[in-house]
This record gives sequence, C-alpha cells and structure tokens, in this order.
Amino acid sequence: MDEYLPTIGLEIHAELKTKTKMFCDSKNDANETRPNVNICPVCLAHPGTLPVINGEAVKHVLKVGIALRSDLADYTEFDRKNYFYPDLPKGYQLSQYEYPLVSGGELAGVAITRIHLEEDTASSIHDEETGATSIDYNRAGVPLMELVTEPVIHSAEDAGKFARELQLLLRTLGVSEANMEKGEMRVEANVSVGKGDVLGTKVEIKNLNSFNAMERAVRYEIVRQKKVLEKGGTIEQQTLGWDEAKQATFAQRSKEGSADYRYFPDPDLPSLQLSEIAEFKRESLQKEMPELPSERRERFQALGIKADDADAFVRQVSLGALFEEAVRFFGEGDKGVQLAANYIANDIVNIIRDTDNRDTENNAEIPISAQNFNKIIILVRDSKISSRAAKDMLAVYAKGEQSDPDAYVAAHGLLQEGASDKLAGAVSSVIAKNPSAAADFRAGKGAALEFLLGQCMRELRGAADPNVLRTLIQEEIMRLP
Repeated sequence: MDEYLPTIGLEIHAELKTKTKMFCDSKNDANETRPNVNICPVCLAHPGTLPVINGEAVKHVLKVGIALRSDLADYTEFDRKNYFYPDLPKGYQLSQYEYPLVSGGELAGVAITRIHLEEDTASSIHDEETGATSIDYNRAGVPLMELVTEPVIHSAEDAGKFARELQLLLRTLGVSEANMEKGEMRVEANVSVGKGDVLGTKVEIKNLNSFNAMERAVRYEIVRQKKVLEKGGTIEQQTLGWDEAKQATFAQRSKEGSADYRYFPDPDLPSLQLSEIAEFKRESLQKEMPELPSERRERFQALGIKADDADAFVRQVSLGALFEEAVRFFGEGDKGVQLAANYIANDIVNIIRDTDNRDTENNAEIPISAQNFNKIIILVRDSKISSRAAKDMLAVYAKGEQSDPDAYVAAHGLLQEGASDKLAGAVSSVIAKNPSAAADFRAGKGAALEFLLGQCMRELRGAADPNVLRTLIQEEIMRLP
C-alpha cells in the first residue's frame, strides 16, 4: 500500500459576464482584439479617480453561492492587495480578504472554503523575437470571481472533475463563459504529498490553460514530490509553472503568504450590508436561479435515462436540447423517450464526431431537425421500420435529406413487413441455404439463431421486425424433420 497521500486544493478564477468592468463603466468584452480600447481613467488608476462597485458582479457571485448551498455574507467589504507588477496600474488589486461574499458549500463532493470578488489584471504580451513586453489594459478591472476549495481532493482525476463541473455550473447560471482558451477561467492547483493524515508542504502550480494540462501537471507533481521524499529530501513551498512542451513543472518563485500583500480595507469603496439591499437578498436571487446541472441530471434519470447519458445531455447543450424536444413531443412515460435517448447517445453523437464540427463538449450543431428526428423515433417505436433502417435514415438526414420521414420510408421500401408470406418465404429460403446453422440451433447454439436472423434481415433489406422474424425462424426450424 502506498504510504504517501497526495492532497490537492484548487484556486479557480473566472471572469464574470457583465456589461462593464468591476469598478468603472469601461466595456467588459473578452472578444476585443484591439489593445487598450476598453479603458478609462478609473481602470488605468489616474490620480483623483474613484471606483464604484458593479452590483451585477456581486449578484453573480451570490448566485454561485446559492447553487453551492453556501453561506452568503451579510457584511462584506473590499480590500487592497498590495504588490507591484506592470499589469497592475494602481500598485494594488481591489479584492476581498477577511469578509468574502460566500463561505462554505460543496460541488462534486468537494468542500468549498470561500468565493470572493476582485478585479482582474491587465494582459502582458511578450515578444519572443525582441524580448519586449507590452501591456494591454483591456482586461484590467474586469470582474473576477475567485473560488477556493478545501484541501480535500486526492487525485488529478477528481480535481479535473470538479473544475469541469464548476465550468458547467457557471455557464448554466449565465455568470461566466468560462472559456479556458480565452483566459476567462484559470485553474491553479495546490499540491502536497504527506504520510497518513499529515499534510505535506504544498506547492502552487500556475500556467494551467486547460483541464487536461491541469490533470497532467498535478499527476507529475505528485510523482515528483514522492521521489523527493523517498530519497529523504524536503519539499520547498514555492510557486511552480507548467511546461507543456516538457510535460514538467518548473520553479517560478517562492510562495507568498497573506502578510506579504499587506491587505487593508479600501477607503474609497463602501462596505456592504447585503441584508439591507433588496436585490442581494437570498429570496430575491433564488427567483432568478435556473435549473442546476445536478437537478437536470436527476430529472433525466427519473425518466429512465442511464446516468452516463443523462450526464452527456447536461454537459452537451445541443444533445440536451434535442432530448428535451423529444420529451416534450412524446410525453413522460412514452417508449419514445427512451428510444430517443438511446439514438441521441449513440447515433447522433457518432454523426457529430464524423462531421467537421467536433465540439461535442459544448454546443456542437446537430445536423438533423428535432421534427424529423422525432418522426424517425415514432417509426421505430411503432415497429414500422427496423432499428437498422432508423440508423441509416439518421445518417441520411444528417447529410441534408429534407423529405418527410414517412414519405422517405415509403419511397425506399423500408416499411417493415408483419407476419406475412414475404417474411415466411425469406425465412424458408435462408434456412434452406444454411442447413448447418439450422442444425447448430437445434443443437442448442443460440448464436446460430442470430446468424440466421441477420441473413433474413439482409434478404429483406431490413424491412422486417426482428422479433417477428426470430419467432418465425424458430418455428420453421422446429418443423424440420
């Protein structure tokens, strides 16, 4: 048994989706590519300017707290976090220290320590050819939510699961786009390795620009620390970066403590007594809350949907939308709901992967209308076409077929035959051509029946109910001398 126990805590920043920045009326636009366009004297820290709190940003953080079943602050204030860096024009960052907006809570089995609100820094742009660094202040002052977990995660996989679930929650609430590739969500991992219940010395890993990179970095750091400890060495508390090319962490600087930032309450911003502000009260915010991902999963599973499929429909917006249309169309309890779920989770997902749009993680476009999809499901449900025919039709409609599914079935001879002479003739023909398979079935080999069924379906071009055919095959074989 491994005597070393890795412990992980996450610090996650997410830029909030508001019209303006945190303390001024400059535009908050993550898609702006021109440098230094969305700026003003306030976010550039010109002398004599005064900040004003963005109430929408405060509401966003409180909604996250409600979703996590956290404690919402009654009293809160903003503090100055003092440090010098070119991307911080004031020489300090407006943040929250002693009185965060949100405390406690839980997500994906991980306990939350706190969530607070602060302003983002500017962007540093490095020119590798010249060695020069330029500063783009468009991002300076953008409202930034920071969530800190308790150190209760013990694997890179669980850390990734939590971060992905948080991203999904932020998007569901509409408080952040949380795109990691745009820097709208940034994950930092605190990793320590200790023996038993004793926590080891933690290091903080930065520069993690994707969930996969975060998981790889955490796994690497766990292994690195174990090797150091096994050789009798000690772990230095420091901030590390992640080198994607080398797949290794590297030292950046010694780890700062809160005392290094000399926090003190900002004298230019008022403290807030949230219970005295109507729009910040829990009852008011609760009315604006959408269905949460966990609640939607439970609702889907209550319809008889498999847990993995329900999770996929929650995470992949377009798949979930198609399934919701099917639920509305068929109604709860109808066999069509389960059939729709199966075809979405398998055939529709494969169709998306085979097209140019491979973004199945978020909102891949589904190349078939909900109307035609539901009509194909009706045909399967009512045993008018076979499952094979339905799969083929979905592939054809995904390529742009526009005709009504009923007309398509009639035009291509896909309508299943019942217990007719045509089916009986096909069964007799197949058994006559495959006497050894018929003998194998009589000898108790069940696989032989499925082989004969496949041959019959091929002869009938899929236009038959497999269950009816299976019965006819068995009856025909039993009649043989």
